[in-house]
Amino acid sequence: MKPVRFTRRGGCSRTPSRRFASRATRDLHLEQLIAPLPELGLVAANGPADPEPELVVEDGVVTRMDGRDAEEFDVIDRFVVAHGLDLDVAPDAMALDDLALARMLVDVDVPRAELVRLSRGLTPAKLARVIGLLDPVELMLALKKLRARRAPGNQAHVTNLKESPALLAADAAEAARRGFAELETTVGVARYAPLNAIALLVGSQTGRSGVMTQCAVEERRNLELAIRGLVTYAETLSVYGTEPVFVDGDDTPWSKAFLGAAYASRGVKVRFTSGTGSEALMGYAQGLSMLYLEARCLAVVRAAGSQGVQNGSISCVALVLSVPGGTRAILGENVLAAWLDLEVASGNDAIASHSEIRKTAKLMGQFLPGTDFVTSGYSVMPRHDNTFGGGNFDADDLDEWLTIQRDWQVDAGIEPVSEEELLQVRERGARAAQAVFSELGLPAISDEEVAVATTAYDAREMPDRDRAADVEAADALLARGVSGLDVALALDRRGFGEVAEAVLGMQRQRVSADYLQTAAVIDRAGVVHSAVNDPNEYTGPGTGYRLEGERWALLQSLPHVVESAELLGDDADTDAIVSEGDVAVRGDEPAEVVVAVGPAFADTIRRTIADLGHRDVLGAVCDGIRKSGGEPRMVRVRRVADVAFIAHDGALLSGSGIAIGLQSKGTAVIHRADLQPLDNLELFGMSPLYTLESYRAMGRNAAGYALGMRVGPVPTQLDNFARAKLIVRTTLLHARETQAVVPGAAPVELELAGASVT
Repeated sequence: MKPVRFTRRGGCSRTPSRRFASRATRDLHLEQLIAPLPELGLVAANGPADPEPELVVEDGVVTRMDGRDAEEFDVIDRFVVAHGLDLDVAPDAMALDDLALARMLVDVDVPRAELVRLSRGLTPAKLARVIGLLDPVELMLALKKLRARRAPGNQAHVTNLKESPALLAADAAEAARRGFAELETTVGVARYAPLNAIALLVGSQTGRSGVMTQCAVEERRNLELAIRGLVTYAETLSVYGTEPVFVDGDDTPWSKAFLGAAYASRGVKVRFTSGTGSEALMGYAQGLSMLYLEARCLAVVRAAGSQGVQNGSISCVALVLSVPGGTRAILGENVLAAWLDLEVASGNDAIASHSEIRKTAKLMGQFLPGTDFVTSGYSVMPRHDNTFGGGNFDADDLDEWLTIQRDWQVDAGIEPVSEEELLQVRERGARAAQAVFSELGLPAISDEEVAVATTAYDAREMPDRDRAADVEAADALLARGVSGLDVALALDRRGFGEVAEAVLGMQRQRVSADYLQTAAVIDRAGVVHSAVNDPNEYTGPGTGYRLEGERWALLQSLPHVVESAELLGDDADTDAIVSEGDVAVRGDEPAEVVVAVGPAFADTIRRTIADLGHRDVLGAVCDGIRKSGGEPRMVRVRRVADVAFIAHDGALLSGSGIAIGLQSKGTAVIHRADLQPLDNLELFGMSPLYTLESYRAMGRNAAGYALGMRVGPVPTQLDNFARAKLIVRTTLLHARETQAVVPGAAPVELELAGASVT
């Protein structure tokens, strides 16, 4: 018999197997699984550079923690030491053997309260090390035991591509009636936020009184909506496990803690957001594992005084699942949050995989033991209408979700409701929103919109609205100081008394502030259930099989695993695309639009993730600017890789105050100098979908803003599978972008090499 000659991992020189070929066409193979790359943080847990757990206290002062002396502490260490460690508990807690602590987590005879007490004296490295000792079944047992509130719950995403208020209200009404305790919306264009918040508030209280709502936007605007009573909770306060990521976002743990206190002081429930993989995705993992960095994040969250956290990798989930042990690490971070006595909204919101099997397998870690919110956003509308980046499970999956609850005899927070009842509540929600818009003098919601929203599958069926008029009305509404009380009065005047009373009830809840307790939800009668009055008191075994050693090594060596470097490929074109000039200064031409590019654009990176050449992209943007009467000027921002800050830096240099920021992978932002860096005019995050005509349209809009024209936002495009398909390549491209950053460097003028932009 002739021997087989292997040519690469899993491949051979013989005629290919047709079964292998068939499997290669499955949805799973649209994704990329990679071998660990610890130096970029692409390792799930127990990274080679993770520090040994350590805590040295001298005369009541922490002098060393997790491998660093006090003078070496970064901003996260200092915050945790100042506010997150109980030094009365720490000596005994840190002295406990790692394995002994791990066994206590699954020992039903050790009360939850004792484990929470011990957690207050443990450092991030100790917390991560202990969680890393538990296998998946043990993690689920620990999560069932450590969950704060007795009964699990669920949260819904309510969005649509057209920002249709009638459809938002109808979907919110349905979600509330289905049993979701919280509803979250967001905006494609930031200025829609007040209208979306009102539609969500009205729809939710139509479906069921007591449902809490939020509109995920830039934090200043989010807080403004909360103070006015148009939203009830927030989870936009992101924290990170390394100092450079905080610096990239112009934040510190102290600023986040202050913002959290600002929400809570106004009677608004707030939880922070973190999750494994974010530091690697943002290019600043510092060679540390995902789980260890999440332990640092959660230590910050607890030290900041938050009652809870949204974690479970969230939007980075596909990146975490690309490395061995990623799903286990995500479950581990949920357990760790519960151990620290935080409410846990446990992810399962962003698309984790193309594979239905793999996606559901990931869900089971939270579904079976239960968390405070099994998803931090179940997409109650079809996935392509979900502007949060899709949805791991959506409207088409509701029957499956309900059936699995039945199969397992598990409550995962969603109730079955008849079609007739849902049609009634959807129409009532849309009608209530129509009444409020009319009473408050907002652009009318037509009877046709109400009718279509009642039965529609998605936003494509909805009549088009005047988007420019909507955003202008939203601006005016904020200027008028409209509040939740005004919404309640409007409903009452138009005959929606029961909805008005429910909206008013949410204003009363803000005054009593009972829902600021850990893991709080509100039932139909307005009673708050939380870890205080409805605690989880699970008591009741195990050891078992652990996948490790040679067997584990074998199972992670799959044929389609590729080395990370292969994903970037080679760029054979080495001719210069741009040339750098003098330090850029503020222009004085009113029609000037700055095109600000990232530090690696047209240099170490030369094509977008959609495979468009950077020379062509610059040409298209500048062409669009000129065709609308503007004058383009190119600069390179070298100090930062974040597209929001690239664009904002450009706007500060622009004679008109308007700039387009371009990241090397193709993400773009239109910005204005007087806005906050994260509060822009238009954001274009779906870079895999953009053509040269897309960039030309961005240029036209930017010139329109510069010249004071009435501008409608560039139509939004979404490919909600792009993240799962391309997140690994995105991470590697962004790592190359961040490697080109020169801290503190001034921006410089750019010109196309060899030719002017025409």
